[in-house]
Amino acid sequence: MKANYHTHTWRCMHASGTEREYVESAIRGGLKILGFSDHTPYPYPKGLNSGMRMQVDQLEGYVDTVLALKEEYREDIEIHLGLEVEYYTGQYIEYFHRLQRLVADYPVEYFLLGQHYIDCEFGGSWSGRPTDDPNVLRRYCAQTVEAMETGYFTYVAHPDLIRFTGDESIYEEQMRMLCRKAKHLRLPLEINGLGVHEGRHYPDQRFWRIAGEEGCEAVLGIDAHDPESLNRPQVVQAAEEMAGRNGLSLKETVEFRRPV
Repeated sequence: MKANYHTHTWRCMHASGTEREYVESAIRGGLKILGFSDHTPYPYPKGLNSGMRMQVDQLEGYVDTVLALKEEYREDIEIHLGLEVEYYTGQYIEYFHRLQRLVADYPVEYFLLGQHYIDCEFGGSWSGRPTDDPNVLRRYCAQTVEAMETGYFTYVAHPDLIRFTGDESIYEEQMRMLCRKAKHLRLPLEINGLGVHEGRHYPDQRFWRIAGEEGCEAVLGIDAHDPESLNRPQVVQAAEEMAGRNGLSLKETVEFRRPV
């Protein structure tokens, strides 16, 4: 594995270790490129506080820390500055625009699309909750596709996060639509290393069969929440095997797309 662009920090409140420990673990694991992409702060209205992302007033410290490590380790590894971002639409789209205005003042190189919520973190629903409701699946796919079409995202993290337990023909229809859009936009889809390591409901074999049939581009994202995640060859091997079973080859590197 040459590169990982999906790396979190302690600021998201559900990851551990220092940024330096992530860098040193990545070097030990043989990585040549490490992208930090912690859960973005969102400039929500006063009184709305997220429990799974950095706060707005932590963004500057995040940027400064990553840039300092980029310079310090420039001879050892290539470090990049990104964010994992929810895309909000409809009545919530102003939150996304506020986020873009916020990060425009910083040298953020890329956004990863991580659609953990349908509609919005506040007033919406968690994408990973089991559901047999076709409307929930359709809303997830529509929101993800709308995000991809903006051109602001470098790749789609865990696109199979949605945990649909209903009619398989509807799952097939909706996910094939999503995969065709990703193929058309040449937007890579992530086989998620955290899901592999923890045995989560994703990566979902149903999804990756469809992605392979549609000729999508795939990338392995470790989704590191602790430094040791960056040095687990068994996770890389399992992701490569999943890709191979479905006729996919994993991209070694990705091309950043303008996030604002």
